[in-house]
Amino acid sequence: MPADTAHTLSADRSDGEREIKRIFALQKDAYLQNPFPSYDRRIAGLDKLIELIEANEEVFATAISADFGNRSKHETIIAEMLVLLSGVRMAKKSLKNWMRPRGVPTPLHMLPAKSKLEPQPLGVVGIISPWNYPVFLALAPAAAAIAAGNRVMLKPSELTPHTSDVMHGLIDAAFDESEFAVIVGGVETGQAFAETPFDHLLFTGSTSIGIRVAQAAAKNLTPVTLELGGKSPAIIDASADIGKVTQSIAYGKMLNAGQTCIAPDYVLAPPNKLDETAAAIAAAARALYPEIDTTTDYTSIISDRHFSRLKAMVEEARDRGARIIEVGSANALHPQRKLPLTLVIDPPADAAVMKEEIFGPILPILPTGSTEDAIARINKGERPLALYWFGEDNEARDRVLQQTVSGGVTINDTLWHLAQENLPFGGVGKSGIGAYHGRAGFETFSHLKPVFYQSRFANSGLLHPPYTEKLEKTLSFIRKIL
Repeated sequence: MPADTAHTLSADRSDGEREIKRIFALQKDAYLQNPFPSYDRRIAGLDKLIELIEANEEVFATAISADFGNRSKHETIIAEMLVLLSGVRMAKKSLKNWMRPRGVPTPLHMLPAKSKLEPQPLGVVGIISPWNYPVFLALAPAAAAIAAGNRVMLKPSELTPHTSDVMHGLIDAAFDESEFAVIVGGVETGQAFAETPFDHLLFTGSTSIGIRVAQAAAKNLTPVTLELGGKSPAIIDASADIGKVTQSIAYGKMLNAGQTCIAPDYVLAPPNKLDETAAAIAAAARALYPEIDTTTDYTSIISDRHFSRLKAMVEEARDRGARIIEVGSANALHPQRKLPLTLVIDPPADAAVMKEEIFGPILPILPTGSTEDAIARINKGERPLALYWFGEDNEARDRVLQQTVSGGVTINDTLWHLAQENLPFGGVGKSGIGAYHGRAGFETFSHLKPVFYQSRFANSGLLHPPYTEKLEKTLSFIRKIL
């Protein structure tokens, strides 16, 4: 590493670490002074977020497009702003109910005592957000943490500097930094952020970086929620109408040019319908983006490094004999740092497109003979963040649901389980730890404190020494009612 580069990284970490420590100390002190913010104060925080989002839709869309090279304003509105607003408004509407202590049954032999779970703020929550949906995946967990009564520190991705700067400025103007603060900086600042002794840390990103974040958090025994990724399958059952299901698959794959953690990563189709499936997905893609070579509706790849990685995946599969179908002209799209939708028909099992999460507009399509074969193929790999099943055979559908493990599932469509705020969103195994969205988000950033309210009429003294015959009678009675 050149000396000047090493000096820059050292300065970045040093400056970032000082700022992180300063704000963390400020927020920790503010939390200790008011460890249980009122309902009204939490609502005020959510209202600030709603106003910030609504007033700056165009600003965010412009910044995101600048970071990507191109992303449609409409795509940003649909995939970030509307989903985000829905979640924040649901939190506001539901907050009073979420904050209530929850009674739980008390066993007969402990009556007339009462038992409750009392939601309590954790303290200072850290959020490390990714580049692919840089507003939604930053502010959605922040809203949940604020609803739960916490202070929030956010470290957005260095790969979206325009969006990060906009977010920093808007949040700084709307919130006191003792409530919600943004830390901008590079990889070294991110490392220092992950090592901060937060009361909870949420990270969204790749599995490889998630492992490093978890290791850094473990130094302080900081609990983590890791929203990662993996190879999410789309299963086309023999009972499916190919013409009807492929538009959902094409849309789920091409939204944000496939740079979506729950995008379909590969398709399993009946062998006798493999060509029909590929042709139908290609036709659906052309219908969605009829001017794909020139339209601003189709998103660019985030960076040269990711662009090169995706092109190398395609070339390796081609060199190893996979059939390639491209929707769009590579000659026209590559100068825009865009890729055609690239269908890779039956690639080798050890090809990069089948071993790595793709995170781009490349879609392997593989022949799979039966529901059992599809289940076996999925279970050979790591547990995916999402699973999609298409068809009309309810028995086959239920076998897939029961015999595979994934973070979430959408049946006969793609992506929608993420937008349903009443469903927890999260992974399992290497696709993630923990979940949020809706009530699950409130609970992720709360301590559900168990409280036992003993009655003044309690007879618990009967169990105290000295142990006499009277105790034996008491124990005999308890055994009968347990």
